Amino acid sequence: MSVVSSFFIFSGVTGFAHGSLSVLSVGGICIAQSLKIPHDHKQADFDKIIRQLLETRHARAVIIFAYDEDIRGILNASKRADQVGHFLWIGSDSWGAKNSPIQGLEDAAVGAVTILPKRATITGFDTYFTSRTLENNRRNVWFAEFWEENFNCKLMSSSKKEDTSRKCTGQERIGTDSKYEQEGKVQFVIDAVYAMAHALHNMQKDLCPDQSGVCGEMEHAGGKKLLKYIRSVSFNGSAGTSVTFNRNGDAPGRYDLFQYQMNINNTPGYKVIGQWTETLQLHIHEMQWPNGEMEIPSSVCSLPCKTGQRKKMVKGMPCCWHCEPCDGYQYQFDETSCKLCAYNMHPNANRTGCQPIPIVKLEWHSPWAVIPVFLAMLGIIATTFVMATFIRYNDTPIVRASGRELSYFLLTGIFLCYIITFVMIATPDIAVCSFRRIFLGLGMCISYAALLTKTNRIYRIFEEGKTSVTPPKLISPTSQLAITSSLISVQLLGVLIWFGVDPPNTIIDYEEQKTINPDKARGVLKCDITDLQIICSLGYSILLMVTCTVYAIKTRGVPENFNEAKPIGFTMYTTCIVWLAFIPIFFGTAQSAEKLYIQTTTLTISMNLSASVALGMLYMPKVYVIIFHPELNVQKRKRSFKAVVTAATMSSRLSHKPSDRPNGEAKTELCENMIQYICS
Repeated sequence: MSVVSSFFIFSGVTGFAHGSLSVLSVGGICIAQSLKIPHDHKQADFDKIIRQLLETRHARAVIIFAYDEDIRGILNASKRADQVGHFLWIGSDSWGAKNSPIQGLEDAAVGAVTILPKRATITGFDTYFTSRTLENNRRNVWFAEFWEENFNCKLMSSSKKEDTSRKCTGQERIGTDSKYEQEGKVQFVIDAVYAMAHALHNMQKDLCPDQSGVCGEMEHAGGKKLLKYIRSVSFNGSAGTSVTFNRNGDAPGRYDLFQYQMNINNTPGYKVIGQWTETLQLHIHEMQWPNGEMEIPSSVCSLPCKTGQRKKMVKGMPCCWHCEPCDGYQYQFDETSCKLCAYNMHPNANRTGCQPIPIVKLEWHSPWAVIPVFLAMLGIIATTFVMATFIRYNDTPIVRASGRELSYFLLTGIFLCYIITFVMIATPDIAVCSFRRIFLGLGMCISYAALLTKTNRIYRIFEEGKTSVTPPKLISPTSQLAITSSLISVQLLGVLIWFGVDPPNTIIDYEEQKTINPDKARGVLKCDITDLQIICSLGYSILLMVTCTVYAIKTRGVPENFNEAKPIGFTMYTTCIVWLAFIPIFFGTAQSAEKLYIQTTTLTISMNLSASVALGMLYMPKVYVIIFHPELNVQKRKRSFKAVVTAATMSSRLSHKPSDRPNGEAKTELCENMIQYICS
């Protein structure tokens, strides 16, 4: 096989790990993942590693650099995951031809390919090592710990070994009282010591030619210079092979290749299948594969990507890629790239191209529209009824006392506040957008301009009455109409300027409902009016409302029932609460996908409530009296302004003294006379 896609798993890396990697690199390796086994690992850690390996099921070859215990953990985890035979294990020299990593896990290890450095048994080392005792090997500080582990005993009470209580006698002998087998890396340890010795010898000859031992120049030579000498050594090692280092500091690799196989007797064991000495010599015909596979198993990093997916190449590994879906508003442009659709398009079902985004608007049958329309219809009916009643009883005292001219202005504004609901929900076009700009703030402006004129008039009358018997200026009906019209003209002038600077138009907003899921994306057909422009259009009306509220507060001490001062005050307080609730809702939903519906509904309901509050508090009580108690709708005698002012002054005194007249008749008569004067 020319290319092997595989995984790396690391725990403890031996000194020959780089050599083992170079063996496998000859054929070409594409690494899918590089995983590490935690130092303080648990069973769950190995299960997690197996799950990670299975994320790319087609990359079956797993190269393991790990200690015996970790190898057993991986094999056990593959059995628990029921993946015996799926993975093609390739073990480093730490696995080699040992049985300890696979004891009891032979079925999971069948087919594993391992490597082992070519090594030889060093003659004389066994005799030397088995003769070591606690008495003759005191210079080795770790020998006592080895002694405890090897003979499973404790040398002293302070020993850290806790799995036995047997005490060491010191008479135990290595190889006699315990199993002994020469460690396979003894050859390399001896050669490493000799490499250091040769390097120091050559360094001493060059730096201290006329001295024996270490000279001053050698003491200050530094590690880099010593490393240079180490890499330059060349000698025959303990096994009779040449010891040299290449430019990277690596010794030449010499390895035997094994495979764990089932033999003729159906018993598993390691079999030599090749070697590496400068070149790879592999006997493929002698290899066996898991689950009785006859062909060389494939281990590829990635399968071809599906339609609508692109290849994301893994850096440095040309045979590995991740199949990434073209997500969001992207479509598959070619094999390796996705591109964004145009702003008014979204990808089709298989993401091979783009298609137009559907257009939506606020429909009449939508729940967001039904409630405001229902409230507006009730309000229109009620306003029409009140207006018809006032026209029918136009010359009666109650209608006249309400200020007929301003009342009709106010009722017109209330009517427009209800009408704007239908304009806001209608299908946007240039005409509808024009009406929205005109009527959005006009209804409120007319209403609050009339109320402001009323409250200002009441305030001026009573303030003037405190210091003079002369009526204040501009309190006649004609003056009141002029003041109200002037206030309204400011709103109309602002709308006219708006028309000139930015003519009305419709737009399709593709950002408002541009959801994460492109299939649910919608373009919103709406008028070219921003949130800021809406607030600016309502801003003047809100200013009038706040000013009117200030005057309502100032006139709160006016005698009870005098010319609607108290009802106007309650109307303004309630209206302020409505609009204080409107502002956070309106701006708090600016980023919502339901912005069109929430803001339109909130705006129309707020205007409906404002109009309903004014209509209910200011006019419904009057209509009730006009229709059901006509006996109260009678003319009272008129009094001069001087008499009225004098009575108003006395009213404050009467309010602090017990009245000799029942039910506050004096106060009521005073208020009625004041009303008649002002309205005459």
